[in-house]
Amino acid sequence: MKNRLTDTLIKATTPRDKVFRLSDGQGMYLEVHPNGSKYWRMKYRFMGKERRLSIGVYGNQPHEVTLKQARAARMEAKHQLDQGIDPTLHKQQKRARKELDAENSFAAIAREWHARQTPTWAPITASRIMSILENDVLPYLGKRPVSELQTFELVGCLNRIVDRGALETAHKARQTMNQVCRYAKQTGRLEHNPASDLVGAIPPQKTSHMAAITNPAEFGRLLVDIDGYQGTHIIRTALALAPLLFQRPGELCGMEWSEVDLEQGFWTIPLEKKKERNTVSGDHIVPLSTQAQALLADLYPLTGRGRYVFPNARDHAKPISREGLNKALRTLGYDTRRQHCSHGFRASARTMLDEQLGLRVEWIEHQLAHKVKDALGNAYNRTKHLPERVQMMQRWADYLDDLKRQTLAGNVVTARFGRGGET
Repeated sequence: MKNRLTDTLIKATTPRDKVFRLSDGQGMYLEVHPNGSKYWRMKYRFMGKERRLSIGVYGNQPHEVTLKQARAARMEAKHQLDQGIDPTLHKQQKRARKELDAENSFAAIAREWHARQTPTWAPITASRIMSILENDVLPYLGKRPVSELQTFELVGCLNRIVDRGALETAHKARQTMNQVCRYAKQTGRLEHNPASDLVGAIPPQKTSHMAAITNPAEFGRLLVDIDGYQGTHIIRTALALAPLLFQRPGELCGMEWSEVDLEQGFWTIPLEKKKERNTVSGDHIVPLSTQAQALLADLYPLTGRGRYVFPNARDHAKPISREGLNKALRTLGYDTRRQHCSHGFRASARTMLDEQLGLRVEWIEHQLAHKVKDALGNAYNRTKHLPERVQMMQRWADYLDDLKRQTLAGNVVTARFGRGGET
């Protein structure tokens, strides 16, 4: 074939004042522009009309087209013409499908679903789910069009997580995959949810309860140990407040001075920080006993000028972590998996407020910010039983002082103190 191009000839070609062409035969040519750019084109006829197919920019770099690749594209275009297909229209349709696949990729839909759900989650929940997606799911499934996903692909992704020993993460990833695919089906981008068949695909998760001390004598010893903690004043204060307030560790660690009213004796946890934000109807009010107020007042000169009550030692723009509390408990000699962990103060209070102080369960559940429905079916109310809860929190703090005194005296008395707040 005459006038066939070579890479040597193409590279030696210099630009001219006007656009000119170098033919490679069978309708394909290289279009050279005055700025030095070189474009592959192919002239052809379809249904009696002359048309031109743009093949790409000449070169050896990614997204460029070599001479060999251009000739392969010419051969493919001629094959399409033999089948009655317009190469230019086919290319446009292929590009449109690729763009649609990108819009409907698992990654795009997962991020869309996450953005829609985020207002209903606590910040820590939204962060945890996005972390699972970005670290364990999207690197393997993100670019796949959601409509093409198969169950075995999801299983393979989960098995990678299981194989590294992160079974809990694998189950959370399975739940997240199912929710993303269900959302894709609900929005018309998926006919069958491939994640609905994942039940049993990975080993069952062993259920375990947070380690917590509920025996009064043992709890009294824990309180005495906390008072003797030799770490930082910030961590010691947080540990001392944990049994008094019995809120979730993340909420305690993230306590802000703007949320604390020492004069009125309340700590108000904003709704957006609550794990139960879907089930509660407002901010959560935590009455502060005189003991809790004293601890906070003592800490205020140290951290009161900042945002957080318990700022991180390395970065004051962040609060201490839950793991910081657990580490302190381990320093005191407590196994946080088998004996007592930072989250265990909730179970300790829940049990002893009921069994030792005999207080009404609904008061306790409201103070824990658990979902409590009244006779009308209404969920948690931020001011429900508030006067009673104020008294309860003071009685609880006094009871803890009694436990410490009895521990130091070597004589812990386990007894019921009446029902409904009566002594």
